[in-house]
Amino acid sequence: MDHKFEVGQLVRPRERLLENAGIYEILRPLPCGPDGEPLYRIRAASGPMERVVREADLLPASGSSADNG
Repeated sequence: MDHKFEVGQLVRPRERLLENAGIYEILRPLPCGPDGEPLYRIRAASGPMERVVREADLLPASGSSADNG
């Protein structure tokens, strides 16, 4: 499965992850998880926090529907 987001792109977590609300930057794509879902290493735009997230849990920070395809 191809990765939808690119290095340097700004993203935000989907609504169900509100405890992690904010803007994040894609640091690098990672190999797909065991379920075949693309994974990413992201960093909070407001600080040093990094995490690994599934592609399905991210939206473009711009909120543009053109970016959701």
